[in-house]
Amino acid sequence: MNTPLTIKETQDGLKQKKFSAVELVDAYLAQIKKYNKEYNIFLTVTEDLAYAKAKELDKIGKFDEPLSGVTIAYKDIFLTKDIRTTAGSKILESYVPVYSATSVKKIENAGAIPIGKLNCDAFAHGSSGENSDFGATLNPWDKDYIPGGSSSGSGAVLSANMSLISTGTDTCGSIRLPANYNYLVSLKPTYGAVSRYGVIAMASSLDTVGPLARTIEDVETIFNVIKGEDGFDGTVVNKKGDESKKSKFKIGIPREFFIEGLDSEIEKNIQEVINVYKKENVEFVDVSLPSTKYGISVYYIIQPAEVSSNLGRFDGIRYGNDRDFLGEEAKRRIMLGSYVLSAGFYDSYYDKAMRVRSKIISEVDQVFMKDEVDALIAPVAPTPPFKLGEKINDPLSMYLTDVYAATANLCGIPSLALPSGFTKNNLPLGFQLMGPRFSEHQLFELGKLYHKEIDYKPKTAF
Repeated sequence: MNTPLTIKETQDGLKQKKFSAVELVDAYLAQIKKYNKEYNIFLTVTEDLAYAKAKELDKIGKFDEPLSGVTIAYKDIFLTKDIRTTAGSKILESYVPVYSATSVKKIENAGAIPIGKLNCDAFAHGSSGENSDFGATLNPWDKDYIPGGSSSGSGAVLSANMSLISTGTDTCGSIRLPANYNYLVSLKPTYGAVSRYGVIAMASSLDTVGPLARTIEDVETIFNVIKGEDGFDGTVVNKKGDESKKSKFKIGIPREFFIEGLDSEIEKNIQEVINVYKKENVEFVDVSLPSTKYGISVYYIIQPAEVSSNLGRFDGIRYGNDRDFLGEEAKRRIMLGSYVLSAGFYDSYYDKAMRVRSKIISEVDQVFMKDEVDALIAPVAPTPPFKLGEKINDPLSMYLTDVYAATANLCGIPSLALPSGFTKNNLPLGFQLMGPRFSEHQLFELGKLYHKEIDYKPKTAF
């Protein structure tokens, strides 16, 4: 397996008996054994379970389910029955769930082979992967750099070719940042498209569950498996977006997203992306989202408020480990959240933030409706991957990593992150396309149009 496989290539190879499911597991486990200690990507490797599932598939000899024979690695915030789930925190170091998340069940019912649980920022608090209680994940493209967070292992596992697909959660870019920093495709779905049941909550009005893979087609396949109602998450609906094929697209360029502070290599790369789209007769128009400049401030009021509530359940009585195990970032967010919700400050901070959030949603809706744009193009982050330790002692600088991610989460709209090149230091570059609610199909079409024009080929770091 010198080159990364896609889902289709994997299943075609299995059907044509070019290799077996067991041989695939052999290959991925060999990568894990060779590189995991150095890059700290997996927290738990489910070797026995992977071989058992692979042998079962080989014995049946049919690979007709959407994910038959495909190896999957889960961010360690997804509950997995009888498999340790830590959320990257020492508090849950020995916690073994008695049931699996809905998305886990759907993926495995679709034939996937679970290969392990992935490192992440503790309780998903972070943009870099450095806040895990089990140590930072390193970026396989250059181990001096961060892989993005909080789904750090979910990005690194694919660029290290240790699995075919992975899952993550995105509360403010936590799927898109690792994809962006690892030359991957990922989807932050519409809020309410995918069940969050069985996924450890961070900020309940912002959390989303989504896939990472190396191609748009693979991300689309996974999304179609995990989406839809399950009877457990009341926010989920089976609503379908417009799935007709469009002959012409219009993309908005929000002027507020291309201002001072954006890295020049990223800005140049996105202009090259726009030029590629223009060759395909995609129309671009300037649009304005004036309130989005407050998005990151709004996010860092609402999110800590919800975190302070959700983390209240993790105590020594139920989970066996003292709350002293809470990391500095978790403590920081609990204190911020408790403060903005406290008497005398609720109106000044939380209520005001919720009003601005409504204003941002209104402005974004107006752009899609009034300006009739099919999507918005934006950077995923203001800079390429930064060095390990560079921002760890400067929380405000770290939070600004999320500045371009916040809009999609605050508005509940889908965003597709796409790889589009490399920096002069050979670090991955990408961009995101945000669409109206439940417009995932349209984003996939736009993504495929771009990748077809540039003759995109998946790449791994080694």
